[in-house]
Amino acid sequence: MGFGFVVARFGLFLQALQIGQPDFQARPYGPSFWFGTALIVLGVVVNIVCAWSHIRLVRELNRGGAALNRPSYLAIAVAVMLAVLGLAMAIYLVSVREPSQANLEKRQEKSMNSHPENGIVTIASHYSVNGTVEKLQAILEGKGVKLFALVDHSGEAEKAGIEMRPTKLLIFGNPKAGTPLMIASPSVAIDLPLKVLVWEDGDGKVRISFNSAAYLQARHDLPPDLVPNIAIVETLAAKAVE
Repeated sequence: MGFGFVVARFGLFLQALQIGQPDFQARPYGPSFWFGTALIVLGVVVNIVCAWSHIRLVRELNRGGAALNRPSYLAIAVAVMLAVLGLAMAIYLVSVREPSQANLEKRQEKSMNSHPENGIVTIASHYSVNGTVEKLQAILEGKGVKLFALVDHSGEAEKAGIEMRPTKLLIFGNPKAGTPLMIASPSVAIDLPLKVLVWEDGDGKVRISFNSAAYLQARHDLPPDLVPNIAIVETLAAKAVE
């Protein structure tokens, strides 16, 4: 029964190991919970059956009967059940600790690299810089979010005779969402309107970078109920790379 309790809580340990993974999702229950519960129930049943068997044995001995010489069906049943549960747990652990190569590649493509020191989050895009920008513009328009400016850094560099990889900055926002933030914490105005940087790295891969909502909240001490007003940037970026 004690071992069952440990197994039931082992799922929390496995979730702690997965917190760093991009597709991590907290789950209140998991296979380990049911495995542990099954072991606890098995322990209760074994205790009850053993108590009854002990009473029967004592009564038989008091009557002068011989000791029981038949096989213990209870022991056999418990051993089989433990073997089945152990095999199921082993399969579960292997599936958790050894993800398939396809899943690894998918995670790498959709990986989100955050930098706690500066709050910048960067995700990969499957489109070109111009294609990503166009998709972002369409999403903003569809959601009724105003695009205040589109700064073509690489275009301006080219005009100045300097070569620069494609880099564009979108500045957008909604007064209905931004104004309550600035009323609650005036300093947040330095980071508003929201910004998304679309750029190409040295390997020719396109990236999208933006300030994380958690970073902006901590930086400006924003009330938790207003965080969704700036968290929209994360949703927009995710939709732009789909």
